[in-house]
Amino acid sequence: MADRIRVVIVDGHTLTRFGLLGVVGGLADIEVVGDSGLGGDAVGLVEAVRPDVVVLDTALPDADGLLIARELRDRDDRLGIVLLAANGEDDLLFRALELGVSAFVTKTAPIAEVLAAIRHAAVAAKSFLASGLGPAFARRQLAAPVTVLSPRETEVLVLLGRGLTIPAIAGRIFVSASTAKTYVARIYEKLGASNRAQALMAGVRLGLISEELAAAG
Repeated sequence: MADRIRVVIVDGHTLTRFGLLGVVGGLADIEVVGDSGLGGDAVGLVEAVRPDVVVLDTALPDADGLLIARELRDRDDRLGIVLLAANGEDDLLFRALELGVSAFVTKTAPIAEVLAAIRHAAVAAKSFLASGLGPAFARRQLAAPVTVLSPRETEVLVLLGRGLTIPAIAGRIFVSASTAKTYVARIYEKLGASNRAQALMAGVRLGLISEELAAAG
């Protein structure tokens, strides 16, 4: 079928990889076009077979899956990237969000959630999906009670840290440019900032974004 989602799976855990291969192999709308247990194969494999989506383990035996995700995103902003993690720790989830991947799923999630992430990544590679994102934002705000950014405003702050312009942010979160501009203005007001650099510094101080992301922005 010409409209099947072409997927590459890179996971160092043999049972996980073979389990996904078995499940996907029985689906009408998804097909696996390549797989590997090593991070060192990931970029070359993706370049060779040009999948719609890559499912990538965060903790590979020979590499950091997050670093590979960053390289893949830098190479192709249309590639769907689904990160699989052994746990759903908030720091890991927010790092995934900062990298611009398409979805973040734990290995303990129901298979239906993994498949939903793959299908989402195939059609909305630039939009982040994670079932635990809302609660993670809530926990972060509790840890920094002086911060009153909404989850969407925090997402916009992350995109500012990645260096995106207001029109680019609007496209990434599917709103108008004027709405994106309003989000940015609210962020500046709430963080007591008058420009992007000050907002990013405040975001680091309050634990909203990493120092690495602020430096990149």
